[in-house]
Amino acid sequence: MGSIAKKGINNYVKQLQQHPLRTKVITAGVLSGISDIVSQKLTGIRKIQLRRLLLRAVLIEQLTASPLNNLLFLIYYGYVVEGRPWVHVRAKVRKDFPSVQYTSWTFWPAVGWISHQFLPLHFRVIFRFFVAFCWGIFLNLRARTLVLTKA
Repeated sequence: MGSIAKKGINNYVKQLQQHPLRTKVITAGVLSGISDIVSQKLTGIRKIQLRRLLLRAVLIEQLTASPLNNLLFLIYYGYVVEGRPWVHVRAKVRKDFPSVQYTSWTFWPAVGWISHQFLPLHFRVIFRFFVAFCWGIFLNLRARTLVLTKA
């Protein structure tokens, strides 16, 4: 038993060295899921509520990765693509970020629900990539439209 645990720890450390971000993200997700399962069992729930686990994952994504991605996109678009000075980029981000993030918070949870509810596992990644492709177009058009109306 000790050799299995030692081998597992060594493999984990190797993954941390080779792929630190991916390993940490997977670890956080697994630990979060296990934590929720244990808490469900400790509170007396007999059957694990998978929808609760999914909801928790969607909430974590929408409260962490989503705002950061949208914020970085708006900064990149204004500063790099449009070549605006930082003062203008910051003002634009302050003005546009809330509506972009609100749209994201109403759109992406629906996408996640559809993919987990109706799509087989092997189609979920390509579906999410296609939707992300469309989301990127939306963000670009949204940013461009706001620029054109101001010009």
